Amino acid sequence: MIKNDRFLRASRKQEVDQLPVWYMRQAGRYDPEYRKIKENYSLLEICKQPELAAEVTLMPVRKLGVDAAILYSDIMNPVASIGIDFDIVANVGPVIHNPIRSSEDVAKLRPIDVEGDLSHVLETIRILDRELEVPLITFAGAPFTIASYLIEGRPSRNYRLTKQMMYSAPDVWFALMDKLGDMVITYLKAHVANGAKAFQVFDSWVGALAPQDFKKYVLPTIQRIFAELQSVDVPKIYFPGVSSGELLPTLQHLQADVIGLDWRVSITEGRRRIGDKFAVQGNLDPFLLTAPLPLLEERARQLIDEGIEQPGYIFNLGHGLFPEASLDTLKHLTDYIHMYSRDAIQARRTR
Repeated sequence: MIKNDRFLRASRKQEVDQLPVWYMRQAGRYDPEYRKIKENYSLLEICKQPELAAEVTLMPVRKLGVDAAILYSDIMNPVASIGIDFDIVANVGPVIHNPIRSSEDVAKLRPIDVEGDLSHVLETIRILDRELEVPLITFAGAPFTIASYLIEGRPSRNYRLTKQMMYSAPDVWFALMDKLGDMVITYLKAHVANGAKAFQVFDSWVGALAPQDFKKYVLPTIQRIFAELQSVDVPKIYFPGVSSGELLPTLQHLQADVIGLDWRVSITEGRRRIGDKFAVQGNLDPFLLTAPLPLLEERARQLIDEGIEQPGYIFNLGHGLFPEASLDTLKHLTDYIHMYSRDAIQARRTR
């Protein structure tokens, strides 16, 4: 049973007594207990053991006091079900053994079978639905970000092959977007049916595109995903990833509830660019977690002061946590966000 619904309320632009906070990659290598687990199991091996995946998901909720859990999983998990052979290689990332380079490769991709191939993910969600007292956020990788791995064969800095397909073989590109869009829709519907209380679509690398290319080659699929998920009555988050500030004005008609911002755009400017209908989430530079505590508090305070100017703000990082972050610093930051925002919100109400 959910006892803390601040995240859900903020996602719907409702009033809260203090700001909700959660962190992307909040179950990860900054936690010594998690590092010990990773000595014996890979990420994918943890994901295939629902009890263990649920425990890893719960760890930061217990240790940090965050207002939402994020499912321990990986954006690549569902692509195995559609016919992609991959490994997640340490210090590299996803490595694809059968990259997508042609219309024939796209045609070989099959529809996702969530119940058959990904039942362990659904069981993890069911366990967490029973045990959590805060909302569970699940997630999927957005089609562009997934496609960049499938086409390049591994993480890329310039997305040369991906853009080459977009520009030179648009029929192949849009066929791939359609199949990946279908995958995301089916995957997230299954999450909610099994207990997810919100979901986020991660488009980590789409900021590599110019706005006109995003509008032509990517946005139609993103719009379709959120339109087809409108019947699912949970908060829906779109995070367009790093360096995506110039894309924000193109999102004004998206049928999402929350837009995530990276640290290159202020909360105030992000709201101006996307319009008033969305809640916003973000956007502390993750590497400020290495700064002295007075500076970290100062930057958090600035974000909070901007965020509470309107209802609908969720404190988060502008991207994911990194292994060198400190568990103690994160706990301090979480407590500070709750304390300062509670006082600041109360002060605004009594003016």
